[in-house]
Amino acid sequence: MKVLYIVSAFPRYEGDIITPWMVETIKRLKSQGVDATVFSPSYKGLKSHQVQGIPVRRFRYFFCKWENLTHEETAPDRVAQGIWPKFLVFFYLWFGSFSIIKFFLKEKFDVIHVHWVVPHFWFGFLARLVSQAPIVSTFYGVELRWVKTKVSALKPFLKWSIKSSDKIIAISQDTYKAVVDLYNREVEIIPYGVSLSEKDWSREKSLAKPRSILFVGRLVERKGARYLIEAFGRIVKDTQAQLVIVGQGPEKEKLQKLAKEKNLDDKIIFAGFVDDESLKNYYQNCSVFVLPAITDEKGDTEGLGVVLIEALSYKKPVVASNVGGITDIVIDKKTGILVPEKNSDELAMALKKILADTNLAKRLGEEGYKYVQEKFGWDRIIKQLKDVYEKAASN
Repeated sequence: MKVLYIVSAFPRYEGDIITPWMVETIKRLKSQGVDATVFSPSYKGLKSHQVQGIPVRRFRYFFCKWENLTHEETAPDRVAQGIWPKFLVFFYLWFGSFSIIKFFLKEKFDVIHVHWVVPHFWFGFLARLVSQAPIVSTFYGVELRWVKTKVSALKPFLKWSIKSSDKIIAISQDTYKAVVDLYNREVEIIPYGVSLSEKDWSREKSLAKPRSILFVGRLVERKGARYLIEAFGRIVKDTQAQLVIVGQGPEKEKLQKLAKEKNLDDKIIFAGFVDDESLKNYYQNCSVFVLPAITDEKGDTEGLGVVLIEALSYKKPVVASNVGGITDIVIDKKTGILVPEKNSDELAMALKKILADTNLAKRLGEEGYKYVQEKFGWDRIIKQLKDVYEKAASN
């Protein structure tokens, strides 16, 4: 079976950190007889190429210097920055349309899998007109919230995309509800898996010395890292812990400034981007993992929280905000602890409780590990995806 993935961003070179879970998905599908090709925009003149053996068809949409609507940051964030990015959207759609039609006049696929439906369902629709291949659309939640809060004019397009897709996938219960609220139809819930290899899940766990609180994620408003720093300041004297923040993003300078203002800069490590091996070591050696996500001023929040799955894969206790798709992973007091968003006091209490109670930390980590093995294991995810493709193709 041949499947075309239509996406807004895909790794530009070996080692690029963009969408590692998608790369892993495509590689695992191939072992099950599903060959995927990726259709993605160029980045500063980048031509069609291969990444880890995956064919990537790039379409050009402007002069090299200005082909940066995607990849550096999310497209909605980029478009919100002014007139010029909005101007680029027109060329993105125009040249992307010609490119997908030309591509499908030469190549045949059994299924078209559209990711980030706004605006990519349009490309999928054109491809289906040419080839009659069915469309599977995956929703992540951010596009639904973005249209609802910022670009309501696109709501008819979004409804049409849901109605016209042959199959719909949502990555979480929260996203599922948002889809059916907009247009009531059958929706499959299929999360994405972790990009870390399963062989690492059974590695011997080491005790963190000193006790370490870990955060991993892009440093943007919706990740809520500022609330973690505030909570950490409330417990640092009692716990003698350190805080490790892994990731980059536009909020980094603000967070570093906040840490300095609270005299925590010697207790907080801003690790930046790290390679896979370093990331595994951070997971393995932390005492507790935290995702203090919030609903930001744009109405965006966490669609799933794959970093929580990664942490639980190492049997680490997790603390997270009770928002978005996080509740698919964290069942309060069973697979982790949920706290209200934007509440540094509650977050501090939860962290202090786990750091003080080793039995609780161990139980939460082990229960969480069993849960993600059962619900978010790759075998289950790949089987679900393959079933969706086969049903779509047979119809």
